[in-house]
Amino acid sequence: MYKKKGLLIVLSGPSGVGKGTVRKALFEEPNTNYEYSISMTTRSPREGEQDGIDYFFKSKEEFESLIDAGRLLEHAEYVGNYYGTPMQYVEEMIEAGRDVFLEIEVEGAKQVREKMPEGLFIFLAPPSLSELENRLIGRGTEDADVIATRVARAREELEMMHLYDYVVENDDVQNACDRIHAIVTAEHCKRERVEELYKQMLRGE
Repeated sequence: MYKKKGLLIVLSGPSGVGKGTVRKALFEEPNTNYEYSISMTTRSPREGEQDGIDYFFKSKEEFESLIDAGRLLEHAEYVGNYYGTPMQYVEEMIEAGRDVFLEIEVEGAKQVREKMPEGLFIFLAPPSLSELENRLIGRGTEDADVIATRVARAREELEMMHLYDYVVENDDVQNACDRIHAIVTAEHCKRERVEELYKQMLRGE
């Protein structure tokens, strides 16, 4: 019996574009049925964090062995600790027919595209660079030099848009959520994703 697989949904975009805000809003909606991809890290658990719920906590040696074995969809090192997306968890969820949602930086998405090109890659874009700069200033957490660096980096990341399947402008969080839901629905209706099911039906299986 043919079983329809889930999708790997990768939401990415420049820093400050609102990836976390959109992802949070998506998961708060009652009609959302995505599995959030749990990251793996070598940092110590913070108070209240649980292994397998907040993160998969691993030793540096365990993490590096997964890197060597090619079992991470993407990874990076930040402030002396590794962070990454374990391939096994994503594969198990997809095989079970679940849609897995991954919110990630542009460089990480590029790594994922190389490992799982069949995924659904959505680029979250700002309405304009000036609007992106205003959002970064509005955070009030970084000085002018850091913000200028982030805006310059955003320009470079916008030029990587060709690596994605769809572009969603984050002009309004609810609008962005609606567009992402519509894209996922359309992907599930693609001929190549459902054709085998109907072939089996015609064969009487």
